[in-house]
Amino acid sequence: MTDTKLDTEHVDRDIVMPNQRIFYGYRSVLFIAVTIIYALFHIICLNIYPLESWTYRILHVTGAVGIGFILYSSKTFSGHGSDSKVTQGKPYLIVSSCALLLVLYAIYALGMINLKLMNGEFPTPEFEKLHFGYPLTAATVIAIVAGFFQPRLRHHISISDICLVLAMLASSYYLLINLDTTALRMRAGTNFVTQGNVYAALSGMLLLLELTRRLTGSALVVIILAFVGYGFAGPMLPGFLNHNGFHFNRLITYLYTDKGILGTTTAVSSTYIILFIIFAAFLQVSKVGEYFVNFSFALAGRKRGGPAKVAIFSSGLMGTINGTSAGNVVATGSLTIPLMQRVGYKPKEAASIEAAASTGGQIMPPIMGAGAFIMAEITGIPYTEIVVAAVLPAIFYFFSIYLMVDTVAARENMLGLPKDQIPKLGLIMRQAYLFMPILILIIALFLGYSVIRSGSLAIIAAVVVSWLTPHKVGIRSIGRALNTASVMSVQIITVCAAAGIIVGCIALTGIGARFSSMLLAVAENSQLLALMFAMLISIILGMGMPTTAAYAIAASVVAPGLIEIGIEPLTAHFFVFYYAVLSAITPPVALASYAAAGISNSNPMETSITSFKVGIVAFAIPYMAYFNPVVFMDGSYFEIAYTVFFGIAAIYLMIGSIQGWLFGRATKLLRLAGFVYSIPMIMGVMLFEITGVILLVALYLKNRKKAAVADLA
Repeated sequence: MTDTKLDTEHVDRDIVMPNQRIFYGYRSVLFIAVTIIYALFHIICLNIYPLESWTYRILHVTGAVGIGFILYSSKTFSGHGSDSKVTQGKPYLIVSSCALLLVLYAIYALGMINLKLMNGEFPTPEFEKLHFGYPLTAATVIAIVAGFFQPRLRHHISISDICLVLAMLASSYYLLINLDTTALRMRAGTNFVTQGNVYAALSGMLLLLELTRRLTGSALVVIILAFVGYGFAGPMLPGFLNHNGFHFNRLITYLYTDKGILGTTTAVSSTYIILFIIFAAFLQVSKVGEYFVNFSFALAGRKRGGPAKVAIFSSGLMGTINGTSAGNVVATGSLTIPLMQRVGYKPKEAASIEAAASTGGQIMPPIMGAGAFIMAEITGIPYTEIVVAAVLPAIFYFFSIYLMVDTVAARENMLGLPKDQIPKLGLIMRQAYLFMPILILIIALFLGYSVIRSGSLAIIAAVVVSWLTPHKVGIRSIGRALNTASVMSVQIITVCAAAGIIVGCIALTGIGARFSSMLLAVAENSQLLALMFAMLISIILGMGMPTTAAYAIAASVVAPGLIEIGIEPLTAHFFVFYYAVLSAITPPVALASYAAAGISNSNPMETSITSFKVGIVAFAIPYMAYFNPVVFMDGSYFEIAYTVFFGIAAIYLMIGSIQGWLFGRATKLLRLAGFVYSIPMIMGVMLFEITGVILLVALYLKNRKKAAVADLA
């Protein structure tokens, strides 16, 4: 793309997870065919032939879970080499074969149920339970357990995982054939539910939890199980946690309805998220991601601490279309972190800067990872209004990180990268048309087109724009993009569906309303105290979880309480959204920081603490919006300009005080005074804003005079 010596090509390569299988030969062809069909299914349903919502969402989740079990093993692999010498132990073969026989029998019983329904008969509860429910559930449990003992077959799918795929197909097929014939959607979650529905839902939930564990670890699974357990244990709990409890059949089937797994989170993942993942995949195959990084290097590479500033720009650009903070770290951090270390940043500093910048990508308009779509779905606020409201907070966030890295570079006398190692800005600007797909997306949205139509136009634009580059998107590239999109979507679809279980538990048990009452009680003493309490809850709920799931849960538990105490819905949801996002860099469990630490070989806990420090201003931004709604662009041009000017001044004073650099080295007393003074400035207290700017001007003139005297000497 340019004459740069930097290896930016890997930015657009697929990331292979430690437990991800790699297929060759006919297995690869079959798998790619499945993933292409899955992506095309969504494009067709969203643009040409829409399906009934329950049917569409069930197929959406089923496809993701099926692809997930094919692609991701229960065990990690040591490398990319051949697994031809790995043998499947006899006990494993026996156990997994039993699971296979059970699931095949359940599928046979499902065929019998289907025949009865086609003939106008209804299967008896005993038949559904004995011949479908018990075998399906047993096969699911046995296959999940057997997965922990499966051989490390990187290039083959194990028998136990084949069982899990078949179990998911059987579970979903039961739900599909009974949607209308037995009024399943009306019975689910009631005492009149069919036995087959109970076991189909139970099996589907177990499969979803197992895939969630494989993709994100145990944290989210433990939280989900705690909420499900709360649904049963309510009568035994004291105080506001107490409720009457629910029968097993009612709770399990309720969670597999549009109030739970098939609810808001899956509605968003099956429409907006999957579409923009496909968009991101087309940007990837057309090498636009590589262009973003080269553009960032050309813009900031030669400045002091250049690679750190590159990380801010590139991670912001890449992160807005990436569904996870940790995934963004891996994509761009493998290039920027070593370069930051080369110019003088300590390993933990380099990792923390990348983690904070990548996390910021989740709050960067217009896509904001996936949070903007979920927020629009939950609140009913137009997507364009949410995007506009996110502009100033994103500017403040990235400006604060830029100041962080710049003050470190100034304090340590760091240099940028040599001129011959970065792309020439003139050559890069000649390819500025590669920004067109994103510009078309933004323009289409603000012209009033739907999100789906705008996203589809952006995908077409990505293909057309690629024809102006050496990386023309043809039939093969389109197939590769669709395959990449399906693989990329598995994690976020699984997480959204799993988060739906928690949302369903909150809705059924009423814990959200009880939490709102508790916040009301706290707010009687201080609304600010209630906000601080909500902040802590949002961060704790988000620890160890992907951003999308963290926000979905916080939006169900915390946001209603904030709205109840009188805070505007947009402010309340942005409040919990920011802290759910920031949980990725908040100790002790900070996924983005841990991912960055793995690249820099730094201590994960030290890195997470440093990431917290780098992103500290972001923790103040929601309070800025609470005290001054103009932060959400809700005001006149003068008010917005005033807010930007004094907001930037407050951020500079806070960052400079933390880093010990206020236009020059600052004393400890000045640092303490500056930090304390910056807090009321951020809160929008006019007296402190004006005098704070005067203080900054005085410090600038003083240090400029000192530098002039030093030059004369």
